[in-house]
Amino acid sequence: MKAKRRTGLIFFPAYDWEISPTHPERKERLLYTQDQVLEEGVLDIEGVYEFKAGVASEQDISRVHFCVPDVPSRITASHNISAGGCIEAARLVLDGVVDNAFALVRPPGHHAMRVVQGARGFCNINIEAVMLEWVRTHYPGVKKIAVVDTDCHHGDGTQDIYWHDPDVLYISIHQDGRTLYPGSGFPSEFGGPKAAGYTINIPLPPLTGDEGILWAVEHVVLPVLEDFGPDLVINSAGQDNHFTDPITNMSFSALGYARLNELLKPHVCVLEGGYSIEGALPYVNTGIILALAGLDYSYVREPDYDPERVRQDPRVTEYIQRLCEQIYDMWRNRSALAPEPRPFYERSRSIFYDTDSITERQHETLAYCTACNGALRIDSRASTGYRILAVHLPRGACSACRSQAREWFDHPGGPYYAVYLQDLDADEFTVKIM
Repeated sequence: MKAKRRTGLIFFPAYDWEISPTHPERKERLLYTQDQVLEEGVLDIEGVYEFKAGVASEQDISRVHFCVPDVPSRITASHNISAGGCIEAARLVLDGVVDNAFALVRPPGHHAMRVVQGARGFCNINIEAVMLEWVRTHYPGVKKIAVVDTDCHHGDGTQDIYWHDPDVLYISIHQDGRTLYPGSGFPSEFGGPKAAGYTINIPLPPLTGDEGILWAVEHVVLPVLEDFGPDLVINSAGQDNHFTDPITNMSFSALGYARLNELLKPHVCVLEGGYSIEGALPYVNTGIILALAGLDYSYVREPDYDPERVRQDPRVTEYIQRLCEQIYDMWRNRSALAPEPRPFYERSRSIFYDTDSITERQHETLAYCTACNGALRIDSRASTGYRILAVHLPRGACSACRSQAREWFDHPGGPYYAVYLQDLDADEFTVKIM
């Protein structure tokens, strides 16, 4: 048997990191998949290769995050390797070693926002964003990137990081936030003033099955990707839409996940959630690997699969079809979504870190600019006692925005613990302890 596409696999089960020995986010999530892949002889297929994870550096993480008080205090070595596994997957693809790659790593990351005061949704750092910024730093020819998040939970962290960036298209297909953590991800969340329309949320009702999720892929995701024309497509491949997942309420199957990736054709898949450790993950992951490699996945079956049990209610189908039509119309009319230009845009938010029981209040200010994406200032105050000012300079920042960022950094005002400056063009991260 020979794969039609060269596919790279990176496994990192993180033996030394777990929230608790019985928590859904534990090493067995990947150990069962490793066993299944070996038992089925997937690695014996010509064109399917296993590679070792790399290690993301503190500089790699600081291109994305403002970790409070610093990076080492927020993560373990497992987080460096999980993000490093994603970086290695992207490098293998971009260097032409493989056609696509699947980073089967943990801990996950898509709930980690730009400011990190603690862990939320089992995520400390955003492993996809660390990979994405590493790619933009080392492969400047990669200009436009699409992240398609198929985790059952809305990827509010990835959305936050790329809210103001029109060169990163973020699409999330997830269970409706009115029924599931983190309670966000509605169509009205469509991007900041400089990137209106480049965040696309598709919140699906509970008990959505293969028919509904694949409808959203075919009638929203694929047409939008064709319009956007990305240089790189990343699947934030959470697997908790599965009908046996213990913490969600959807009806997706292993065959559905395989078909999704056959349609999407991502360059890089990154494992996110999925907590049906024995009943779903080994089969879903095997199906995804076969689809990436261009092989027949039609015989993949999880033990409890019954087509009648997971059949989608016709009312759900009708709802999803109407929703997708509305969302695609928003994309086609995205220029009309942008607000009227003004010097500064501000928003305030309260963020809860459920894993660490930390409450954070943020006040964000964007300096609107017609020449670049604008300098960003975030005043962050956490219940831990840390209050910091984070200043972000985007790629391609103009001289006026660089001056504004320097003014904020040099004269922050307020009783801050520290002031941080993140300069992506210079690839520098500066910290000033107050």
